[in-house]
Amino acid sequence: MLVAFSVTPLGTGEDVGELVAEAVRVVRASGLPNRTDAMFTTIEGEWDEVMAVVKAAADAVAARAPRVSLVVKADLRPGVTGALDAKVASVERHLADGPS
Repeated sequence: MLVAFSVTPLGTGEDVGELVAEAVRVVRASGLPNRTDAMFTTIEGEWDEVMAVVKAAADAVAARAPRVSLVVKADLRPGVTGALDAKVASVERHLADGPS
């Protein structure tokens, strides 16, 4: 499965980058395939392992913020691996082919 999530600390001021980095550290330390962009971090793996990482990332932020907002989006496709890169590669191939 792929899980895209964002963890936002609330009540800590405008600059949240340091606390968001704590969540990303947890994800990267997990060893699961992942990618972080401007709005979400996406992780690939099995349900239990991915959700455990999301919880740990939210907990890392909650340890330093009085309130945390968590947004989660999941793509469940049993038996599929490599989707983190394959989905992007498919779009890039279509872009390279030009307009339909």
